[in-house]
Amino acid sequence: MQVTTEDVERFQEDGAILLEDVVSDLWIEKIRAGIQKNLDDPSKYSERLVLQEGQGAYFNDYCNWQKIPEFREFVFESGVGKLAADLMKSSYSVFYHEHVLNKEPGTTKSTPWHHDQSYYPIDGWNMISIWIPVDPVPLHSTLKFVKGSHKWDWFYPRKFASETNYPLETVNNNFNRVYRDVPVQEIDSGKFEILSWGCQPGDAVAFHGKMLHGAPGNSSETDHRRVLSVRWTGEGTVLASRPWKVSPPFLGSLKPGDVFHDDIFPLVYGNI
Repeated sequence: MQVTTEDVERFQEDGAILLEDVVSDLWIEKIRAGIQKNLDDPSKYSERLVLQEGQGAYFNDYCNWQKIPEFREFVFESGVGKLAADLMKSSYSVFYHEHVLNKEPGTTKSTPWHHDQSYYPIDGWNMISIWIPVDPVPLHSTLKFVKGSHKWDWFYPRKFASETNYPLETVNNNFNRVYRDVPVQEIDSGKFEILSWGCQPGDAVAFHGKMLHGAPGNSSETDHRRVLSVRWTGEGTVLASRPWKVSPPFLGSLKPGDVFHDDIFPLVYGNI
């Protein structure tokens, strides 16, 4: 998996980039097999969201890489860790977790506008997701990003089912950091430039942890939209507290301020 200097600079500036044909057919087949295993045996953290009975479901689940060998092999053997480090301009990459996302045919449930990093117990600039579809994703069903929004404020995480903000669970607001409501109406009004790309199996979309994004449902009557997203951190990232229950709800043995690296958050590329 290779990226150019132009790719790196575009990612750093815009916050998201399409990488065409970077995942080999062999790895796509392994990822597809791993996704099927996850669908067949979901964890307790899985969700299956349906707006109305009889419609397709939006399934998501995470943190199953230790029990699904295809995911584990992809993380450690494919070179995706170096790809993440290169895009972050980091000397190393730590694997945070994988996330399976499947929108069945006829899914009307959309992915609400949000950014990822406020869900996570992670502070620092170097946070990236690599979003890898194993089915063709047409433009009308793909991820949409607010260009440059990774350089904006911090926003409250939103529940995917209700599209409401996470409830506060503690008065410790991370050293008085201000979180804001996601500006949904302004985004939907067309005020900001939106980035989106149709994708084929083998393509990947890389995006920053603070990048505002969302996605429509899946209007196809026949085709799934199955995706594996792998999350990474790099130099300067530390465990952080949040004033709500973080998702995924794992801290390992770390304390706030510790370098983000642990047995359950393994170093995959480089040296810390």
